[in-house]
Amino acid sequence: MTTTEWDAESLTRRFDEVRSHTESLAGPLSPEDQTVQSMPDVSPTKWHRAHVTWFFETFVLAEHEAGFTPFQDTYWFLFNSYYEAVGPRFSRADRGVITRPGAHDVGVYRGNVDARMRDLMASVDSGTIEKLTPTIELGFHHEQQHQELLLMDIKHVLSMNPMRPAYAGSPSATSTPDALGWVEVTGGLVEIGHPGAGFSFDNELPQHQTWLNPYRLADRLTTNGEWLEFMADGGYARPELWLSDGWARVKAEGWEAPFYWEQVDGVWFEHTLNGTWPVNPGLPASHVSHYEADAYATWAGKRLPTEAEWEHAVTSDGQEVQGNLADSRTFHPQPAPAANGRLRQVYGDCWEWTSSAYLPYPGFHPAEGAIGEYNGKFMSNQMVLRGGCALTPPGHARATYRNFFPPGSRWALSGVRLADGGVPTSTAGAV
Repeated sequence: MTTTEWDAESLTRRFDEVRSHTESLAGPLSPEDQTVQSMPDVSPTKWHRAHVTWFFETFVLAEHEAGFTPFQDTYWFLFNSYYEAVGPRFSRADRGVITRPGAHDVGVYRGNVDARMRDLMASVDSGTIEKLTPTIELGFHHEQQHQELLLMDIKHVLSMNPMRPAYAGSPSATSTPDALGWVEVTGGLVEIGHPGAGFSFDNELPQHQTWLNPYRLADRLTTNGEWLEFMADGGYARPELWLSDGWARVKAEGWEAPFYWEQVDGVWFEHTLNGTWPVNPGLPASHVSHYEADAYATWAGKRLPTEAEWEHAVTSDGQEVQGNLADSRTFHPQPAPAANGRLRQVYGDCWEWTSSAYLPYPGFHPAEGAIGEYNGKFMSNQMVLRGGCALTPPGHARATYRNFFPPGSRWALSGVRLADGGVPTSTAGAV
């Protein structure tokens, strides 16, 4: 977890920016909205607000504040997520029963910890600031992760409400997909992973070499219109397209379409943070699991890229970190920009499934202490996603970022970019 250079003033300014943004995201929500847990994978909004506060209290104030006393003893139990070294924690699946503290009281907790953090950063010498910076900067990026999760989670909460309330924003104008293009990528011995200058999570390290055969990537994400063709060709009813575990999930859970789609009087609708609207053919298909992404790629006669292929293609294409990220405030994937012979929609719109299992890089070592539980302990039964999505905060996306979810996860804002070996193959469906 490398860091950039900070002094007390710039560190405090960034702290205030990150913390205030979380509150702005929660602003449109009522206290009742912030309390609901609609499924085990979803955490209530107020829990996210409290947990990221707990992080700073636990990993910064507890170790460096003179005469430290927790704001409230029980909060350490309620708002610990998975840090076994810190102590026991409340069941994740039951966070919705934590009616107290309420949303207002969580705000009081945030205000108390914020003030103490500012006092700490203003009162210590430059040597101590240098010592504190890696953990505080990790706290910034940890909170940004939860800003994205806050929006993903409230999307599911609001989808369960029969009134289907909108969170914010307006739907995109109806559009149609343009032709899918391909970008050829030269393989060879390439470097993958974070180079070490600036912030990264530990799972992005160390940078290392890997061999890639020549390949190509689709120049944009798979669209709703293309996904409708997959569905019309029996995509969810043909076991030969699916991995075994995926097919078992299709049958057990009755999958017929992406997660937030429902059919009403023969018309497919999609729930979004902007409300529930007819499926827009030109927008990227989203909220699909790795199983669905792999089945679609098989149907199309293609495959999913490996994470090394994705990173090398993006890096060699000279892509800047820009796109439909959360600062655009669309809160939903948008149509691809006009084709230009390069990769489109690299950052923003949808996290892109890869075919890579979430495993440690060669030479990976987790950090010492409880902070070391941040990523390494999850390197099993997960698949890697790359890029970012329409809910990803600016400053939180980069070419080496490794997101990860179980292969059956559908509530995350995830989509599909196809790959193949650079040679046209026969297809089982239109692409």
